[in-house]
Amino acid sequence: MFTGIIEEIGKVARIEPVSDGIYMTVKAARVLDATAIGDSIAINGACQTVTRIGNDAFTVFCSHVTLSVTTLGAFTPGTPVNLERALTPSSRFGGHIVQGHVDGKGTIKKIIRDANGSRFDIAAPGDIMRYVVQRGSVAVDGVSLTVVSAHQSGFELYIIPETIQKTTLNARRPGDEVNIEADILAKYIEKFLQNSAAQNGSNDEGLMKKLAEGGFI
Repeated sequence: MFTGIIEEIGKVARIEPVSDGIYMTVKAARVLDATAIGDSIAINGACQTVTRIGNDAFTVFCSHVTLSVTTLGAFTPGTPVNLERALTPSSRFGGHIVQGHVDGKGTIKKIIRDANGSRFDIAAPGDIMRYVVQRGSVAVDGVSLTVVSAHQSGFELYIIPETIQKTTLNARRPGDEVNIEADILAKYIEKFLQNSAAQNGSNDEGLMKKLAEGGFI
């Protein structure tokens, strides 16, 4: 599990294609501290398992499934990436619950920068947007962000300079694809409602009672 608070920007050093995916080596510094083979590191929001560790880099295996769902398949040597190690019991929880299980890709439609930050307009498919709400949380390339507004085909973010400077979002341009992970809590609530509806039929009063019992209202 991750928080969406990026620890450092790494750089892809090498891509090694194999029959069922790729091995990706990433140059890094901070995230190598106390990291061992088998540990998890989120690369642009995609949870990957460390297979090799060097003095200034680590290697992960990216399966064809990961490459098809995320933007990792478009990486080349030199690509900057957001990096975050998995949570430990003593970690600060400054973002929101991020699993590192990317739901899909979105496309940056517009960026408006001002003295106080940057407004990003991101298009996303409906199967992701069903979980994105105004003032809710979303992870974009692994960065925990707050949604300013949401509509049927996308959402808007307002990102402060601190976040822009410490992540790869500083280099993003309109037309770029990004990894998106919706808030897991929204998915649990949807499942809860589906189960409640199945048990209570169309009984709205029963649904509200179940929501209250679950602490959602």
